Amino acid sequence: MGFWGLMFVSLGSIIGSGWLLGALGAAKSAGPASIISWVLAAIMLAVLALIHADLGAAYPVAGGTARYPHYAFGALAGFTAGWVGYLQAVTIAPIEVEGAITYLESAPWLKDNNIDLVNADQTLTPLGLVIAAISLLLFTMVNLMGAKWLSDSNIGVVIWKTAVPILTVVVITALLFHPGNFSAGGGFAPNGFHGIFAALPLGVVFALQGFEQAAQMAGEARDPKKDVAKAIITAMAIGAVVYILLEVAFIGAVDPANILTNWDKPLGAGAFGPYYDLALAAGAGWLAIVLLIDAVVSPFGTGLVYIGTSARISYALGEDDALPPWLTAVSKRGVPWGSILLAFGVGLIALLPFPSWQALVGLVTDATAIMYAFAPVSLAALMRQHAGREHPYRLPWPKVLMPFGFIAANLIIYWSGFESTWKILTAVLLGRIIFEIALHRSKTLKTRRDLDWRAASWIWPWLIGLVVLGLLGRYGKGSLSILPEWVDIAFVVAFALLIFYYAIGLAMKPEDIAAAVEEDEFEFEAIDLPAEGRPAGQPNL
Repeated sequence: MGFWGLMFVSLGSIIGSGWLLGALGAAKSAGPASIISWVLAAIMLAVLALIHADLGAAYPVAGGTARYPHYAFGALAGFTAGWVGYLQAVTIAPIEVEGAITYLESAPWLKDNNIDLVNADQTLTPLGLVIAAISLLLFTMVNLMGAKWLSDSNIGVVIWKTAVPILTVVVITALLFHPGNFSAGGGFAPNGFHGIFAALPLGVVFALQGFEQAAQMAGEARDPKKDVAKAIITAMAIGAVVYILLEVAFIGAVDPANILTNWDKPLGAGAFGPYYDLALAAGAGWLAIVLLIDAVVSPFGTGLVYIGTSARISYALGEDDALPPWLTAVSKRGVPWGSILLAFGVGLIALLPFPSWQALVGLVTDATAIMYAFAPVSLAALMRQHAGREHPYRLPWPKVLMPFGFIAANLIIYWSGFESTWKILTAVLLGRIIFEIALHRSKTLKTRRDLDWRAASWIWPWLIGLVVLGLLGRYGKGSLSILPEWVDIAFVVAFALLIFYYAIGLAMKPEDIAAAVEEDEFEFEAIDLPAEGRPAGQPNL
């Protein structure tokens, strides 16, 4: 995969079902100030993207989000980050498929023939399940064909997915724009900063996530040291600009009569997402048809990428002996077929009667933020303890941006609310049990140098502390609202900085980090090897 393939993989993950629904959820929470929510999320995630760009160029390995903490803090930290990342990635493909099928439910030709794909409780009907399963099977087949197939099939889809939102902004702004909306319904910020922060986990962060996909695929990049960083930064910049413009267009286009007193119902519930209704209101029926098509193409394109991402993370965990070794099985096309099939199986399970798209967004956002949080602390530890490593892309102002990135991730976790945080903590505990079982069944338990329990000892205090802050805080169901407004933010920032610098001091010794990196060095070296010169069973990385 070259630069364009890597860039489109990241951009394709950023622009999915979130663009169709994110603007509406953000506007309900923050009103016109939802624009600030998108700008704030873009800044926070842009810093995390720059950090991933540095790591991805310096350590171009499959499943990077699991490998970076492994190098810095050992196998336990690597597994924890990888496990959370896997839970996040493996559920996105079925969520995207379910979103697409939900959009199709209201299609005129389905209604005319009394065909139901979704039940009243937003779960899939038997026919919807069959269509979803076939969709996941299609994603799986494309991924099994190899990274080049995935890249080539994804480029055209992403061009479409990017062009449609831009077209929507231009058309709706030109035909249906009310400047007075930006001060209606209680003013620019009817719910204050609380509404601005609360909007982030309601689809804003979910929509902007995905930039790290180029880092996950770095092991299969043609020139990772040159292309990975550029791909991540370019995709993040394009995605952020598109989403901010979409929110501006949405705020300006809603009917002023719907927001006279508040932003609780800025738009009637539309089966195809808010922009479909706005296109019809603007008299652009042709755009409504395009949006109907995109309501399928965008989620399906994202689901295609995340099947591959899930496989790369479970492959990395299999390499650590934290999951069964068959997950590292590689086909002649150089793809981890065992891990890809596992992602397909888990995806099928996730299609069963679980909560709707919106109900799962908070959990996925929380898991994503935890995964992202490992990157800045890992980079800081590696810069200190693995100083001799070449960094083709250097993070600017590292002493400022690395702690800022960790703070940003912690704030996103806090804003996701207590209910989401304790559920993710429970999932991490389950993963820890799996890790311990796999570890004690491994024949390499006594000889591994990367089992540094002290280096990873900061993780549980950090996660438990976030749950406690969520309980005492002011966001999400179950919180006690004990901490006053802004005092809660100060507590989260102070706690994040304490954990950040404490964790860096616990990083593994330089020689142990070097040994852990050298174990994966074959992947870096194999990048430039032709298939016929690659050792038997070695992946096409």
